[in-house]
Amino acid sequence: MNRLPMTVPAPGLPARVRIHEVGARDGLQNEKTAVPTAVKAEFIHRLAAAGLTTVEATSFVHPKWVPQLADAEELVPLLGDVQAALPVLVPNERGLDRALALGATRIAVFGSATETFASRNLNRTVAESLAMFEPVVARAKEGGAHVRGYLSMCFGDPWEGPVPVHQVVSVATSLLDLGCDELSLGDTIGVATPGHVQALLSGLNEAGVATDRIGVHFHDTYGQALSNTLAALQHGVTTVDASAGGLGGCPYAKSATGNLATEDLVWMLDGLGIETGVDLAALTATSVWMAEQLGRPSPSRTVRALSHKE
Repeated sequence: MNRLPMTVPAPGLPARVRIHEVGARDGLQNEKTAVPTAVKAEFIHRLAAAGLTTVEATSFVHPKWVPQLADAEELVPLLGDVQAALPVLVPNERGLDRALALGATRIAVFGSATETFASRNLNRTVAESLAMFEPVVARAKEGGAHVRGYLSMCFGDPWEGPVPVHQVVSVATSLLDLGCDELSLGDTIGVATPGHVQALLSGLNEAGVATDRIGVHFHDTYGQALSNTLAALQHGVTTVDASAGGLGGCPYAKSATGNLATEDLVWMLDGLGIETGVDLAALTATSVWMAEQLGRPSPSRTVRALSHKE
């Protein structure tokens, strides 16, 4: 069969995109039952073998809050031979200590653009959460680690509704001022649309944030994740978060459905002639395998199409 999709580049898009794979952390943390550590390790190995260069491995959060990731200390030592960057999420200095003890060199912190989500997710105000992150980021940077700052609820909040662009820009710049190397803009409940994406990116640029420091993290609640991604690419963004097989949601925002599926993203990027380094067939096989481990089919349309399972 002739290879599809046919490659037809579009003007004004980047030549290459780095996919920040979040399935092993953001995807699996939302599972109702814990996935065995050996299965997580195999998943991460397979993702890296498929060509993903950044695979977020786990989170060093207290098991009480995210019991699905309580095995971080057991998992990380199983990943020593993985040929990919393996960021880990840390909520505070205790989490950072645990991560650094295992040799982590890429750290992520997770903030909120809205007060209600900060209260529900972090049990703090936005200002208090930034104060909590300050020593985490400082110590991680002192140790030579790369630090990513996640910012959730950038396009809408289930309790507060629309989130003004200037409010997101204010929190985002505060997060970067702490020393974060990059920022991931989260559409946690999937309500963004392309014009909103462009407006927020422009607002950040006007505040002095370079586009090459920004990544985007879209959920597909309303079917907008790919169109929003394209809008970000047209603005010059080259880092896109995605989850193999479309796994994930957010345990603290019940209206949040799955992340943008990595396979759906790669299909679009392949068709546009944008390099990712990802082998779509190998990635699809990995998501089919993971779906078997979870006992349900993948929600990714591309996985279903390529595996002939409707």
